[in-house]
Amino acid sequence: MFMGEYHHSIDDKKRLIIPAKFREELGNEFVVTRGIENCLFAYPVKNWEKITQKLETLPFTKRDARQFIRFFLSGATLAEFDKQGRINITQPLIEYAKITKDCVVIGTGDRLEIWSSEEWNLFFNSAKDNMSDIAENLFESVNI
Repeated sequence: MFMGEYHHSIDDKKRLIIPAKFREELGNEFVVTRGIENCLFAYPVKNWEKITQKLETLPFTKRDARQFIRFFLSGATLAEFDKQGRINITQPLIEYAKITKDCVVIGTGDRLEIWSSEEWNLFFNSAKDNMSDIAENLFESVNI
């Protein structure tokens, strides 16, 4: 399970260090794609395969399905680590996530999310005050 928050910088060659804690779980090759809310998602191949299998069940006759599949899969790229534990991030993904220099890499269970520091701070500050209501709505019928 991916969890935790780590702050790193992307270099001039568009390389980002992925925390050592996450590298083993990601594996030698993994997939990076556009996420939701202007971040990037990174999936181990086994998790990516589960997602693409689910996407294949969506009816191509539905506009929302076509749009989501285009959005999600068109940015997907197979990534691997260099000897320093860095990955290259493609220019379209950098632009989508508004990454300039400082990044936040977070674990969210089955995937990593890569955020520009600015976008992460905007998201976090807007969401933190609503966490009590969100938790109540999500877990009202579940005993934890």
